[in-house]
This record gives sequence, structure tokens and C-alpha cells, in this order.
Amino acid sequence: MNPTRPQSWSRWQAHLMALAGLSAAILALFHRDAADMAGIWWHSSTFTHCLLMVPMIGWLVSQRAALLRALTPVYWWPALIWIAGGGFAWLIGEAAGVGLFRQLGLILMLQGAVAATLGEKLVRGLLFPLAYALLLVPFGEELVPWLQTLTAHISIVLLHLIGLDAQMEGVFITTRAGFFEVAEECSGISFLIAMFAYATFAAHLCFRSWTRRIVFVAGALATTILANALRAWGTMVAADIWGIKAAGGIDHIFYGWIFFGVVIALVMLVARRWFDRPANDVAVDVAALGGTPRFTGAAKAVLPAALAVPLLFAGWAALVGARSAPLPSKMEIAVPADWTETVGEGTAWAPRFDGADQLWLRHFVDSRGRRVAVALGGYERQAEGREIVAFGQGAVDPDSAWAWSAALPTIDGGKTEKLLHPGPVLRDAATFYVVDGAVTGNPRAAKLAGLKARLLGGDPRALSLIVSSEEGQGGASAIADFLSASGGAQAMADRALKSR
Repeated sequence: MNPTRPQSWSRWQAHLMALAGLSAAILALFHRDAADMAGIWWHSSTFTHCLLMVPMIGWLVSQRAALLRALTPVYWWPALIWIAGGGFAWLIGEAAGVGLFRQLGLILMLQGAVAATLGEKLVRGLLFPLAYALLLVPFGEELVPWLQTLTAHISIVLLHLIGLDAQMEGVFITTRAGFFEVAEECSGISFLIAMFAYATFAAHLCFRSWTRRIVFVAGALATTILANALRAWGTMVAADIWGIKAAGGIDHIFYGWIFFGVVIALVMLVARRWFDRPANDVAVDVAALGGTPRFTGAAKAVLPAALAVPLLFAGWAALVGARSAPLPSKMEIAVPADWTETVGEGTAWAPRFDGADQLWLRHFVDSRGRRVAVALGGYERQAEGREIVAFGQGAVDPDSAWAWSAALPTIDGGKTEKLLHPGPVLRDAATFYVVDGAVTGNPRAAKLAGLKARLLGGDPRALSLIVSSEEGQGGASAIADFLSASGGAQAMADRALKSR
């Protein structure tokens, strides 16, 4: 009989209850972000694998539980730095309107809660499950345009190698069988993100060498990208042989039920000969976690401080986040020299500005018959669901027939893109973001400017300015000339906001 066991178990119970209470308080305080993240897991096919990752993390912890029971949990002061780092990441996301950073901040604060209530030794023992939890944060969709373009380039090369005539326009490929789009769902992003999560898990279980782990994950991701391009190529070849309808049916069945399993099996079979971690290897070396815990404190001091830190960041966000400033009653779009205002002609196009306080779309024609459309989306302040930089916002409305085709060289510093409408009809569009009175064409710079304005007291107003033109009505050259005649994007923004 071990007389110390009841005391030890009692101590564990106290610390686990403290962990549950602190975690529950953090989740309650940031319930919106927790609900948003869980909603993405449930509704987005790109992140459905995260629902499986939650029990996987539980299994990783259970592997270590019996081994770590011999250690003594403590309340750990340095964890406050960890929680503060998560709170700061959340504050950046809240101020800039970036859900990724808010959700990352939440995960970091929950990790910090584990550290605060269990201590340094147990954190070291739980390091991989804690780190793996970072992959619960939905990230990676910003890679979609790059993956679409890469898949299209690989597909066109493979088509030409087997002698099939094909032309590429951005992410659209035309063959004698028909017209194909490497759409967002065909970019392979869902599989790539899921493969990263799976490969990271498998690398930890199958390898001891960090070099082998890194090579395995990199090889798995490269195989995924190539396999997705081969699938797209195979669909176009099948369409050439059996027709588009039959090829589409084959593609959906193969991609949905076979593709993921086949590529995972291929990766594991190739890598198996280099596995260097025995199946019966211990999950964690407890002997290496000995020694006297450092920087420990009492529950009555550490726990209130651990809760005060996230409360501080949430309070700061509440104070600075409600500021707004009125827009002019009508945002002006001046008619430049050699241009006149007209009605829109050609294929209808309109941008998307969710939550905008004002939205204007006007059309202009010059003496040479070239036409441009100018769109303004004005916001008295940015917040969740009303941001100038967000998925589905701007020149391409996901609910319209227009689709993103390719990136183009910037015009006057604006983010310039080629759009495509079935027909096909091509349209060029230059997008400018105006935050705190300054114009940029870089979405990341706009996010950073919004963050600074919100936290440091700048102008809370924001404006999205888009100048576009069909290729048959002037395209990029008409956009450049209109901007030049208007004095540039900054001058147009100043007139619209009446800031100068």
C-alpha cells in the first residue's frame, strides 16, 4: 500500500479541476470565436478533418497519461506569457478582422491554460499534442489561387506531352472536348490541408529523426499537389475520349471516394522502409522530465492572473472596436477629362461589398469608345462581416457567374486580376483599398493599416475602390488611362471620402 497515492491523486484532481475551470472561462469569454471555428469544421469540406483531429489529440494525451501520472502538477507563472501571447494574437485578429488570428489566439490561450495549471514538466510531456492542436485553426485557403494556377500549368504541360491540343487562359483550359475551369474546389486545397495534418501525425508516430520527419511531410505535400494535377489532367483526357458528362461523373466518384485513400496509401508504402521509430516506443521519456519545478506559484495567485490576462485583451478590444466615423452623404466619383458618364453595356458585372454603408457603381466611356466601371464600397467602420478584405469580397462575387482567372501586373499599384464569365467574356479589374486615408493594392497592407487605425486611434472608415473594364471595351489599358485622367487612385479616394 502506498500512503502517498491518495494525496497525489487529490492534488491531480485539484489541478485538473482548475484546468477545466480556466479553460471553460476562456471558451465562454471568446465563445464567438470558438463557435466560428467549430462551424467551419462542420460546414467547410476543406476543414472537416478537424472533427477527426479532436479525438486524435485525445488519443495522443491518453498515450501519455499513465506515464505522466508519476509527475507532480504545479501552477506555473511563465504560462502567463503564453496566455498573453495568445491574447495579443486574438487582439490583432479582432482589430484587423482576421478570423485566423482570433482563432489562433484562442488555441494559444487554451494551451497557456494547460501550462498555467499543470506546469513546465507536464507541458514538456504533452508538447506534441499541444503543438498538434494548432492545426485545428482553419488556415491555408489563401493558397487557393496559387494552387489553381499551378494545377492548370501542370495539366496543360501533360496535355501537350500526350499530343492533345489545349490552350490556357489563367485557370481556364480549352481542349477540343470543351471548356474546363480549374475551380477552387479543383485546386486540391482540401486534400492538401488534410494531408498536412495527417502527415504531421504520421511523421511523429513513425519517425524519430527530425530530418526524416520533415522530408516525409514535404514529400507527402508534393505528392498531393502532383496527384491533384494528374486528376485534373485525367478528367480532361477522359472528356476527350468519352465526353464531358461522363468524365465529370468519373471525376467526382474518383476524387471523393478513391483519391484520398490511394495517395495516402502510396505515401505510406513508399516511406515505410525509412520508418525508424518502433511501434512499441514509449510516447514520452518521463525520466528526462525530472528535477525540481521552477517558477511555481500558489493557485490563489496564478489562477486569477491567468484569467485576468484574456479579460484585459477582450476589454481593450471592446473599448477600441466600437469607434466609427460618418461617410459623406454621397461619395463622389468625378468625371475626368475626355470621359463621360454612361450606362453599362456588355455582360453585367457588379462587385461584392457585404455590410457596406454605401455602395456606388458608375460607368464611363471615353472618346475612343472604351468603357470602364467604377465601384465604391464605403464603411463607417470595419467589423466581422463588414470588411474590405475578406473571402468572397471585391471584384469577384462567388454567387455570380464571374470567376477569377489570373493575376495581372498592377495598375497604379492596385491589385489587378483577370475575370472570366461563361461565353467566354474576359474582364480586367484593379482593386484599391483605402484605410486610414491611405491607398494600397495589397490586401495584407490594408489589413495591417486597419489594425493600426483601430488600435491606435486612426480613421476607422474604410473604402474599397474597383475600376474594371471588359477586354473588348479596353481592358487594362482603359483602366490605366481612366486612373491617370482621374489623378490616380489616391486622388479618387480623397474625393470620395472628402478627406482633402
